Amino acid sequence: MNLSSGSLRRRWLRLAACAALLPIAPAAHAASAEVSLGSARLQVTALADDLLRVRIAPDGQWPEDASWVVPAGLRARSVSVQEESTADSVGFRTAVLRVRIERSTLRLTVSDLAGQVVLADAPDRPFESHGTQFELRKALAIGEHIFGMGDKTGLLDRRGGSFTDWNTDAYHFEQSTDPLYKSIPFFVSVGGAGGSYGVYLDNTWRSNFDFGHRDPSVLSFGAVAGPIDYYILYGPALRQVVQRFSDLSGKAPLPPLWAFGFQQSRYSYMSAAEVRGIASRLRSEHLPADVIWMDIDYQDRNRPFTTNRKTFPDLPALVRDVGRQGIHLVAITDLHVADAPNQGYAPFDTGTAGDHFVHRADGSVYVGEVWPGPAVFPEFTRAQSRQWWGGLYQDFMAAGIAGFWNDMNEPAIFKTPTKTMPPDVVHRIDEPGFAPRTATHAEIHNIFGMENARATYEGMLRLKPDERPYVMTRASFAGGQRYSATWTGDNSATWNHLKLSIAMLLNLNLSGFSYSGVDVGGYRGAPSAALMTRWMEIAAFLPVFRNHSEKGAIRKEPWSNGPAQTAIRRRFIEARYRLLPYFYALADENTRTGAPIMRPVFYEFPAMIDASCDQSSTFLAGDRLLIAPPPDFESPVSYDICLPEGGWYDYWTGAAVAQQVRAGADAAAPVAYQIVKSLPVLDRLPVYVRAGSILPRQPLVQSTSETPRGALELAVYPGADCHGTLYADDGHSLAYGRGGFLRQSVRCEMTAQGLTVSFDARAGSYRPWWKTVDVVVHGWRGGASASFAGKPASVRVVPQAQEVHVLLDDPTSPLQLELRHRPPAVSGSRP
Repeated sequence: MNLSSGSLRRRWLRLAACAALLPIAPAAHAASAEVSLGSARLQVTALADDLLRVRIAPDGQWPEDASWVVPAGLRARSVSVQEESTADSVGFRTAVLRVRIERSTLRLTVSDLAGQVVLADAPDRPFESHGTQFELRKALAIGEHIFGMGDKTGLLDRRGGSFTDWNTDAYHFEQSTDPLYKSIPFFVSVGGAGGSYGVYLDNTWRSNFDFGHRDPSVLSFGAVAGPIDYYILYGPALRQVVQRFSDLSGKAPLPPLWAFGFQQSRYSYMSAAEVRGIASRLRSEHLPADVIWMDIDYQDRNRPFTTNRKTFPDLPALVRDVGRQGIHLVAITDLHVADAPNQGYAPFDTGTAGDHFVHRADGSVYVGEVWPGPAVFPEFTRAQSRQWWGGLYQDFMAAGIAGFWNDMNEPAIFKTPTKTMPPDVVHRIDEPGFAPRTATHAEIHNIFGMENARATYEGMLRLKPDERPYVMTRASFAGGQRYSATWTGDNSATWNHLKLSIAMLLNLNLSGFSYSGVDVGGYRGAPSAALMTRWMEIAAFLPVFRNHSEKGAIRKEPWSNGPAQTAIRRRFIEARYRLLPYFYALADENTRTGAPIMRPVFYEFPAMIDASCDQSSTFLAGDRLLIAPPPDFESPVSYDICLPEGGWYDYWTGAAVAQQVRAGADAAAPVAYQIVKSLPVLDRLPVYVRAGSILPRQPLVQSTSETPRGALELAVYPGADCHGTLYADDGHSLAYGRGGFLRQSVRCEMTAQGLTVSFDARAGSYRPWWKTVDVVVHGWRGGASASFAGKPASVRVVPQAQEVHVLLDDPTSPLQLELRHRPPAVSGSRP
């Protein structure tokens, strides 16, 4: 979108000439500032001390104040501010920010209270509009890095790139493909003098973002139509911006526990017998797994909400059979309803009777060709149509299907160059918070997939009001995490796509979608045995762990490529299952705070953004685990891993990483990181634990439906600010929202005698599966004795591993474990 024509510049100069006629606006302590320039109006409102809403009306008329993302109650909030207006500017100050709007240009500057600029309009042409189109231009400082925007391709850092938000069926996408399946018009800046900030553009139309591509000193964003309505979220830390965005766009509900297990999928498993065979093979190979996904071939003629009675004659029996093996079934339900009048196809018949389908401009029902052939499409912008759609799941849920997969919901349409609906297709908005009206598909397109997932989620919740819905969607919009998990779409079986997936998932996590994954092994194409194995190793530490491939591709189940590769893959799946208590605690944190599950290293360690190592493949699982695959997957040479300051342990051995004297780019500067060398070996993935961590781990199970046998392990890695969290609930119901959970903080502290492990009081009423806790302290030298709650406790020392174990009764109340050093001669003895 090019809005820099001479006519637009002349319009801007004419507006600037009117500035002398402006009155001085806001009164002291108002929550907002508003300035007019010619016909244009700009308004900045402080919804919170660190959250600003900016609206611009080019013609002076405010559009309807409605949003598919930001709740009305939040949009109506404000905080008291201190006016700071002059003859040249209008502005105010919050507790953390200063806002200034120049009267003569409407140029907006936001700074911190120390005077450091957080975000400022570009000095020339800060805002332009032409017809319905608009573009906003902001100054881009030389030190800024840009992240977010969902699962766009390219590098993790968006700086230097330009992107379009327009949900697109991007089969066979590559490194430079844009747009993709989702539109999340949110980005976050890191490295500016004023600290991190984020911008969310609340506009559903086709939009464009340029992060220094055309002009290295300017970032710009705009849309072809719709409201000029955006939010500025201030940190100053990245974590504050990301979590504040979750306040704005909504937090993900807690998924069922089984969603964190290994999940096997294919387009398609062609019969109930094949599904049973996959389940039995998983069990005979001793490969822990929780889910098998069923793609469209389980349906009758690819018609959603049907079952092929020849190949899947008894769906409830299939659910029961695999359920006895600890396997859940997730079924695909695409949103295209077959256009099948007078054929007894209930979704079409009831949808037609309720007038639930999208129409053309001439009033006829829109018909497009997809998998069933000619198809019609639900009107997800109507609350009553979403309710009808949700009710279609009744039979599947009664049969025991555990979750649903909404694919092709960009929406994808075959045999058309645009791959989607015509932009003049008419939608009817009949939705709380909106004035009833019609809207073209050009306005609704980007939210269509999100509202499809919403209809599925809300329908499942109505049908089983105390069970957690699980929905997977391909297309979505900002805030879609409230209804579904997602994945990155139809990727390819290449080393490049493995690396690309890490950046895509990190930016999805920074954009609100913590529950995100990729088609492990690549949806299309044939991975080598080494690529498949490495992908599974890395995926064991991702939020969603799903193996999927297309029809006609080679088989990509874990046992493909023979016993040696299967053994490696099994070991990493088992590592995932032992870490489930840790991942589940991260999920609880995400639900409460919006903190992402998968994080770039600089999320926790800001100085690492400028580390010398290639960190393009490195990521954190929560704040405790650092996963460091090779940055160049096909290269056999050693590579550098930059470990942030504070100390680390090797996850696989428990050994402390030797501290180095020299670290960081400048030996005279404070220590920021240390460099360790790693040689790529296929059966090894470097994983490190942050010193000061307490990781909960469980005995191995073959699925989450199996109760672990034995003690819960608390792996203690001594260091500064040593802590960890235990979280548990029943894994499937909504009782956790009514107090039916267990949450307990555990802390450790080095003492002159040894180590103290403190168990805080528990929150919640849930009683967990474990009856005992095995405290395992790593990096322990010599013998040990222990007392728990003031009484002697049994100790087992493993000198060669530098570990000490203390088995305790489950500490349900605040208690302390005291570990004391003893001479090596008594190592392994029991007091």
